[in-house]
Amino acid sequence: MTPALRPDDRLLVDPQAYRTTAPERGDVVVFEDPEVAGRTLIKRVAGVPADPIGPHGPVPVGSVYVLGDAPGVSRDSRAFGPVGLPALVGRAWFRYGPPGRRGPLTSDTIK
Repeated sequence: MTPALRPDDRLLVDPQAYRTTAPERGDVVVFEDPEVAGRTLIKRVAGVPADPIGPHGPVPVGSVYVLGDAPGVSRDSRAFGPVGLPALVGRAWFRYGPPGRRGPLTSDTIK
Protein backbone atom coordinates (compact mmCIF):
# COMPACT_ATOMS: atom_id res chain seq x y z
CA MET A 1 0.00 0.00 0.00
CA THR A 2 1.12 3.53 -0.62
CA PRO A 3 1.35 5.47 2.65
CA ALA A 4 -1.88 7.41 3.03
CA LEU A 5 -0.85 9.62 5.92
CA ARG A 6 2.30 11.60 6.47
CA PRO A 7 3.80 12.84 9.74
CA ASP A 8 2.82 16.45 8.93
CA ASP A 9 -0.84 15.61 8.19
CA ARG A 10 -3.38 17.15 10.56
CA LEU A 11 -6.56 15.16 11.02
CA LEU A 12 -10.02 15.54 12.49
CA VAL A 13 -11.11 12.50 14.48
CA ASP A 14 -14.72 11.69 15.35
CA PRO A 15 -14.74 10.23 18.88
CA GLN A 16 -18.46 9.36 18.57
CA ALA A 17 -18.10 7.37 15.34
CA TYR A 18 -18.34 3.92 16.89
CA ARG A 19 -20.92 4.56 19.58
CA THR A 20 -23.78 3.54 17.28
CA THR A 21 -22.08 1.89 14.29
CA ALA A 22 -19.38 -0.72 13.94
CA PRO A 23 -16.02 -0.05 12.27
CA GLU A 24 -15.82 -1.06 8.63
CA ARG A 25 -12.94 -2.40 6.60
CA GLY A 26 -11.02 0.59 5.21
CA ASP A 27 -11.79 2.96 8.11
CA VAL A 28 -8.80 4.87 9.44
CA VAL A 29 -8.98 4.52 13.21
CA VAL A 30 -7.20 6.05 16.17
CA PHE A 31 -6.79 3.65 19.09
CA GLU A 32 -4.93 3.19 22.34
CA ASP A 33 -1.57 1.50 21.79
CA PRO A 34 -1.91 -1.98 23.33
CA GLU A 35 1.81 -2.03 24.16
CA VAL A 36 2.57 1.54 25.31
CA ALA A 37 0.26 3.11 27.90
CA GLY A 38 -0.86 6.67 27.15
CA ARG A 39 0.08 6.50 23.45
CA THR A 40 -2.30 6.35 20.49
CA LEU A 41 -1.78 4.86 17.05
CA ILE A 42 -3.54 5.40 13.74
CA LYS A 43 -4.06 2.52 11.31
CA ARG A 44 -6.47 1.21 8.70
CA VAL A 45 -9.07 -1.44 9.59
CA ALA A 46 -8.30 -4.56 7.54
CA GLY A 47 -10.61 -7.06 9.24
CA VAL A 48 -13.85 -6.88 11.20
CA PRO A 49 -15.80 -9.57 13.10
CA ALA A 50 -18.29 -9.91 10.23
CA ASP A 51 -15.46 -11.21 8.00
CA PRO A 52 -15.57 -15.00 7.93
CA ILE A 53 -11.79 -14.92 7.62
CA GLY A 54 -9.73 -11.79 8.15
CA PRO A 55 -6.35 -11.15 6.53
CA HIS A 56 -4.65 -13.49 9.01
CA GLY A 57 -7.52 -15.69 10.22
CA PRO A 58 -10.87 -15.00 11.88
CA VAL A 59 -11.21 -11.67 13.71
CA PRO A 60 -12.65 -12.18 17.23
CA VAL A 61 -16.01 -10.61 18.00
CA GLY A 62 -15.53 -7.25 19.74
CA SER A 63 -12.28 -6.43 17.96
CA VAL A 64 -10.79 -5.30 14.64
CA TYR A 65 -7.61 -6.21 12.80
CA VAL A 66 -5.59 -3.13 11.86
CA LEU A 67 -2.72 -2.73 9.41
CA GLY A 68 -0.34 0.11 8.72
CA ASP A 69 0.41 1.32 5.21
CA ALA A 70 4.13 0.53 5.51
CA PRO A 71 4.21 -3.21 6.29
CA GLY A 72 7.97 -3.43 6.77
CA VAL A 73 8.08 -0.84 9.53
CA SER A 74 4.54 -0.55 10.85
CA ARG A 75 3.55 -1.81 14.30
CA ASP A 76 0.07 -3.18 13.78
CA SER A 77 -2.09 -6.25 14.42
CA ARG A 78 0.59 -8.47 12.91
CA ALA A 79 2.68 -7.58 15.97
CA PHE A 80 0.11 -7.10 18.76
CA GLY A 81 -2.99 -8.91 17.53
CA PRO A 82 -6.58 -7.68 17.14
CA VAL A 83 -7.58 -4.40 18.80
CA GLY A 84 -10.60 -4.48 21.12
CA LEU A 85 -13.42 -2.09 20.26
CA PRO A 86 -13.18 -0.34 23.67
CA ALA A 87 -9.62 0.76 22.72
CA LEU A 88 -10.88 2.72 19.68
CA VAL A 89 -10.61 6.46 20.27
CA GLY A 90 -12.40 7.37 17.04
CA ARG A 91 -12.42 7.46 13.25
CA ALA A 92 -10.17 9.86 11.35
CA TRP A 93 -12.41 11.43 8.73
CA PHE A 94 -10.86 14.68 7.45
CA ARG A 95 -7.33 15.93 6.70
CA TYR A 96 -7.22 19.71 7.29
CA GLY A 97 -3.53 20.24 6.71
CA PRO A 98 -1.21 20.80 5.08
CA PRO A 99 -3.31 22.91 2.69
CA GLY A 100 -2.38 20.98 -0.47
CA ARG A 101 -3.58 17.69 1.05
CA ARG A 102 -6.86 18.95 2.53
CA GLY A 103 -9.96 16.80 2.17
CA PRO A 104 -12.05 13.93 3.49
CA LEU A 105 -10.46 10.56 4.25
CA THR A 106 -12.48 8.01 2.33
CA SER A 107 -11.57 4.60 0.97
CA ASP A 108 -10.70 6.13 -2.42
CA THR A 109 -8.63 9.03 -1.08
CA ILE A 110 -6.45 6.95 1.20
CA LYS A 111 -5.46 4.10 -1.08
